[in-house]
Amino acid sequence: MKFTPVAIALLIALPLQIGAAHASAPLERDRAAILAMQGEYLVDFAFDETVLLQPGYERAPAMRSGGDEVVIVVEDAPGRIVLQHLLVDEKSGHVTKHWRQDWIYEAASRFEFSDEQTWTVHPLSPEQTAEAWTQCVYEVSDAPRYCGTGRWEYANGIASWTSDLSWRPLPRREYTRRSDYNALAVVNRHTITPGGWTHEQFNTKVLRKPDGSQVEIAREFGFNDYQKDTDVDFTPAYDYWNATRDYWARVRQRWDGFLSAPPGLHLKTRIDGMALIVPLFTQAEQVQEDKSVADAEIDAAFAEWVEPAHATTAATVR
Repeated sequence: MKFTPVAIALLIALPLQIGAAHASAPLERDRAAILAMQGEYLVDFAFDETVLLQPGYERAPAMRSGGDEVVIVVEDAPGRIVLQHLLVDEKSGHVTKHWRQDWIYEAASRFEFSDEQTWTVHPLSPEQTAEAWTQCVYEVSDAPRYCGTGRWEYANGIASWTSDLSWRPLPRREYTRRSDYNALAVVNRHTITPGGWTHEQFNTKVLRKPDGSQVEIAREFGFNDYQKDTDVDFTPAYDYWNATRDYWARVRQRWDGFLSAPPGLHLKTRIDGMALIVPLFTQAEQVQEDKSVADAEIDAAFAEWVEPAHATTAATVR
């Protein structure tokens, strides 16, 4: 990975002086903020329902979890940065390929969760994307989750990006326990901090009905805190990624074939996605063991479980 001199200077200055310095290079300043999310972290995940919106609804218990996670730069181009998250179990050294975030500058289009197991691709207007970054987030299998578009801001020397409102499916922590709602309307905010970075989620739990009507159940605040971690050996994560990165690049190419242009895609799996996650992770394990995986094997998994979005779901539910 190569940095321009401007980017190197910005990384050193982040986050306290990021706004004051290099005001003449906004793109490089934004890139430096995004790249500052790479590294090794102790992560705390917290989710709390706040505003209850339906009569008789009872607040769900607060959820707390955490882990040790490394964020690796997969792609670094002037207008595109890809960050891969990998979880490491400190005791066993077991590695889990976690979520991925792609950042695209002035993106022409993005996908959105529009129906059950369906993500449709929609154009973005020049007004919406001027000097803005679109962040798209992906599942452990690199299946789509959600996108959001917004601009990095540097008020008082703090680098922070806030998305517009968009849709996402239920997170894994919820769909195994809940059936009273089927979508989240979300605004995400990423902030670079002296000790790492944070991800705030402003979520509204929504029941989207077949007739197009919507019932808002409750609002939720999510807070993911990434604090720099020097006590954990992340070598197993780097070893895993070095062994499998080319395989996962091939997998991403298959997903990009569906998500680079309309209409998008529909997953034929159950909501947990395990029917596709299992064969892809099994193939990655084979590659890690120095066994070959042919393109035809990847294509077979996609042919069984992924198809283009149907025309009837091409319009995003709002």
